Amino acid sequence: MLSKNFTKAEFILNNENQYQLEYSKDEIGQGSNLTVERKKEDGEFETVQAMITRLNDRVFIKWSEPFDGRLIFEN
Repeated sequence: MLSKNFTKAEFILNNENQYQLEYSKDEIGQGSNLTVERKKEDGEFETVQAMITRLNDRVFIKWSEPFDGRLIFEN
């Protein structure tokens, strides 16, 4: 499995007042199993059930507030 780390600063506030990350299918692959993990204060990661949507060749991960974390996927 591969992972891609992200930071709070990478989130963008969308029209629905949700914070989102955007990836292309080239970055994470088509049909990949995606797991979103949030980094806790102690440096450990916890799995969260973020909303994941796809539109055309883009994948959007949405959450109520930005956080540091990582996206785990199969390529």
